[in-house]
Amino acid sequence: MRSEKIYPVGFAANSYLVTADGKSAVAIDPAQPRVADLARARGLTVTHVLLTHGHFDHTGGVAALQAAGAKVGCLAGEEALALGADNLAVAFGVYAPGTFPRFTIDFTLRDGQEIELAGLKIRVIATPGHTAGGASYLIGDKLYTGDTLFAGDVGRSDLPTGSGAQLVASVKKLYALEGDYTVCPGHGEDTTLDYERRNNGYVRC
Repeated sequence: MRSEKIYPVGFAANSYLVTADGKSAVAIDPAQPRVADLARARGLTVTHVLLTHGHFDHTGGVAALQAAGAKVGCLAGEEALALGADNLAVAFGVYAPGTFPRFTIDFTLRDGQEIELAGLKIRVIATPGHTAGGASYLIGDKLYTGDTLFAGDVGRSDLPTGSGAQLVASVKKLYALEGDYTVCPGHGEDTTLDYERRNNGYVRC
């Protein structure tokens, strides 16, 4: 398995291209249309997109990948936020009304579900709090946490559908996973789950 982190240009989230065979790939939170171009440049066909949540800074590149044939999924219940005004594209002044790239949700996921996409075995972990339908994805030795858990920090919970209590419970749910994993967050640098268990200043084990 190979996982490539794509840093945003300007304000957006980290994006990830994950491949088992160097040919087909899953894109996690493709934040900008350039993710599709970078995938092609690397000889990767993105077959599926997984969203950790529906905010615009994580989904700006979804439409380009879907137009090229990728199927798009998120945790059940997050569709309305991802596709509506609560994605914050207009509220943050990044897009004028009606200009955010349009996409659809092709499939939804549930907590604890184990799926196989593009030859990758993926465990779905519901992690509400930043948004009500937030999810993390465990693939191999990497844990993709979106805006739930960062290096030394956690996501904000004061945006539409957010909940501080749910966020704390979700972070502790991740801490309870057996073993250690590389944490690949939606913003900032990677960390490890064990480091955050011991050192995170916002939520401790």
